[in-house]
Amino acid sequence: VQLQASGGGLVQAGGSLRLSCAASGPTRSIRAMGWFRQAPGKEREFVATINWSSYNTYYTDSVKGRFTISRDGAKVAITLQMNNLTPEDTAVYYCATHRGGNYSYPESYADWGQGTQVTVST
Repeated sequence: VQLQASGGGLVQAGGSLRLSCAASGPTRSIRAMGWFRQAPGKEREFVATINWSSYNTYYTDSVKGRFTISRDGAKVAITLQMNNLTPEDTAVYYCATHRGGNYSYPESYADWGQGTQVTVST
């Protein structure tokens, strides 16, 4: 599966951004898709995941109430709506396909997009 992420950019604190990730290739095998982020000098961190069949969503605590992950029912694609952004949200954001295991572990994901930069200024 190939993943193409887009939508990053520079925004002031309190602003919003919307990330998108489109999948192509053998997408019938997808069971869940999610977003991770990695800030400079830090490990890759789980952000959110959506289950492909149940549409159940899972978030890391720091983004609950501010971020919303959703699935485009007509396409093999997900979005991440990010509101009330803070400088602590600054990172490269990656989308990925889940292959099994704990949703919050990077090793539970098989395919990764190229990443899109999100920068939140004060």
